[in-house]
Amino acid sequence: MASRRDDPKTARASLALAGARGVTAAMLSDQPRRDVVRNTIFASLLLLAVAVALAGLAFLIGDSLIKGAPRLNIDLLTNGTSALPANAGLRSAIIGTVWIISFVALFIVPLGVGAAIFLEEYASKESRLARTVEVNIQNLAAVPSIIYGLLGLAFIARSPLNLGFVVLTASITLTLLVLPIVILVSREAIRSVPPSIREGSLALGATQWQTIRHQVLPAAIPGIATGVILALSRAIGETAPLIPLGAATFVTFDPSGPFSGYTALPLQIFDWVKQPQDEFQVLAAAGIIVMLVLLVAMNSFAIWLRNRYEQRW
Repeated sequence: MASRRDDPKTARASLALAGARGVTAAMLSDQPRRDVVRNTIFASLLLLAVAVALAGLAFLIGDSLIKGAPRLNIDLLTNGTSALPANAGLRSAIIGTVWIISFVALFIVPLGVGAAIFLEEYASKESRLARTVEVNIQNLAAVPSIIYGLLGLAFIARSPLNLGFVVLTASITLTLLVLPIVILVSREAIRSVPPSIREGSLALGATQWQTIRHQVLPAAIPGIATGVILALSRAIGETAPLIPLGAATFVTFDPSGPFSGYTALPLQIFDWVKQPQDEFQVLAAAGIIVMLVLLVAMNSFAIWLRNRYEQRW
């Protein structure tokens, strides 16, 4: 035994093994430290990205506030369109936007929720029809908005529907634009209802429709309402789809119905931005603030509604 311990080969092997253990232990002790450094660097980069984005947003909003402050008064909301900057306002654009969004809401709620119910509650998840519809809905949600404007021009404003350049044409086009969002959000809301709710209702003798109407939909309403509000807020801010549809940027009347000519808030602001006079630039900045306040209010209400009424299963 003593001769084996004194063997030079055995001694070198023992030294090598001890060195390897030491290196391994050092590497293991340094690993958590390297992970902490990497996590800190990554978190710092994320924080920097958020700070840059918020700084840019704050600069744009601050610039609009400073420029538009002189025109942020009740006259901005009550005056109609005018070639004179001192007399120009957003009344016609606001009324046109209200008409458009009212019809969009009227269309997207039954169509979007109905499609979501069919896909989640009735259609087989493995059927070719359900898979095809689901893939196409996801793809349609990513289509540029100008494509919907050209679609509305070709098939709604002109033949086969031939409605012309009216409020209803803009409403149908914007409905096609935001409908995939409503369907996707409604499906998620319906899917979040636990299967035990459905199973318990069916076990008590309720039909599938009674289960959906009295159990599933009431539980999913907060999520569905949130999706509808977010879809409407997107529709309000869209400009590109309305340009091919002949939306006027200078109207001397207030839109009066679904078959009336119209303008909208983003189009009116777009028209003011194009004008060379500084007074119109001030009007455009004030209009931007009005739109921002409207969109922030709608999104905030959607978030409050979700947090207030969303059920925790």
